[in-house]
Amino acid sequence: MFELTPHGPDTFVGSGPRYPWGGLYGGQIVAQALRAATLTADEGFRPHSIRAYFIRPGDHTEPIRYEVDRIRNGRSFLTRRVVARQAIGAILNAECSFQRPKDAVDLQTIEMPNVPGPESLEESSFTRRFDRCFVPDDQVRAAPRTGAGRVTAWIKVNDHDLVNNESPDAELMHQCWLAYTSDDLATDTVRAAAIQGTDVDRENWKGVSLDHTIWFHRPMRSDVWHLHDFTCHHFTASRGLAVGHVFTASGEHVATVAQEVLLRDIRLRPST
Repeated sequence: MFELTPHGPDTFVGSGPRYPWGGLYGGQIVAQALRAATLTADEGFRPHSIRAYFIRPGDHTEPIRYEVDRIRNGRSFLTRRVVARQAIGAILNAECSFQRPKDAVDLQTIEMPNVPGPESLEESSFTRRFDRCFVPDDQVRAAPRTGAGRVTAWIKVNDHDLVNNESPDAELMHQCWLAYTSDDLATDTVRAAAIQGTDVDRENWKGVSLDHTIWFHRPMRSDVWHLHDFTCHHFTASRGLAVGHVFTASGEHVATVAQEVLLRDIRLRPST
């Protein structure tokens, strides 16, 4: 997934499989863009945020070219811009920020909800690259959230190369994998909020990601279970904003995710 091939100065080429809905998975493009940016960052710097805009759907039959622009090299922070391109043109534009970590006050203000563990839930992932277990709505207790359409799931990446790998590069790979999985629940959350209290069939509502932001708070391991807890904070003009928190099994808050989703009822498409 993250073995990008150099193709000129600060340019890398990747690829991806066709996913069940057709084409590429947005989380893969975000994650590979983050990986391309890390390949140009100085040693000792770690990503603390990425903001990405989805421009066009990706084609799984073509390679993806990641062009990295070194916007700034500072003593404490680095900034990178990454444009992902295919034959049709740009498919994603991302801004990545890196920080050289320093000791400081560590304060957690968001609590993990009380939910059953993944071992008691059904696995339902769309890919073998990660396992996913949704938590039933009536089993999410405590830690109330702002918003509607709450969706909570345990997610764990299946990458055996990361097991027992403690290298600095492995730490970066865990963040790339988190970027990959963080794109999974946003559409479900916005859809759940939009049809809440109605008898509308969820399959009539189709969504696409517009933009995606991740803030990495603490080091984490993507190959162990993390709880992803998402709610929808607005829905207007067919756009819904999903905000999610990612926790370790012990309740440590390791990342926050925000994504705006375009969601439309396919029954309302104009006839041709």
